[in-house]
Amino acid sequence: MVQVDILSDTRYPVNRKAVRKAIIETLVKNKILQGEVEVSVAVVGRRKMRNLTTLYLKDNKNHEVLAFPLEEVTQETKKGFINAPDETLRLGDIILCWPEVLLSASRNDVMVDDEVFFLTAHATEHLIGRHHE
Repeated sequence: MVQVDILSDTRYPVNRKAVRKAIIETLVKNKILQGEVEVSVAVVGRRKMRNLTTLYLKDNKNHEVLAFPLEEVTQETKKGFINAPDETLRLGDIILCWPEVLLSASRNDVMVDDEVFFLTAHATEHLIGRHHE
């Protein structure tokens, strides 16, 4: 079972079903859907995202999405996740910046829910240790 905790202000009407579906489909595609899995998602505005990118990425840029895995897993180290005593695999946190998601959807000429799905799936890939070049 996958537990997706979504924190979103009413100003950011994210489709929670699209978020959940993106996470589950990404886990299934990567054969990680065994037992209990937990992911948290926060939908924030530009100011909060800028604070996070400045603090953690040191780039002071606008990002549509950030992923913070609870354990750094890379192809090079071949390290895996350690299951907690309660056997729940806690992957980490995904942060979506709602205004940037809207801009990205417009730029890419796609529906907002499709962009939410794409960005959430992309962030989930990062949580499980898959990174792009």
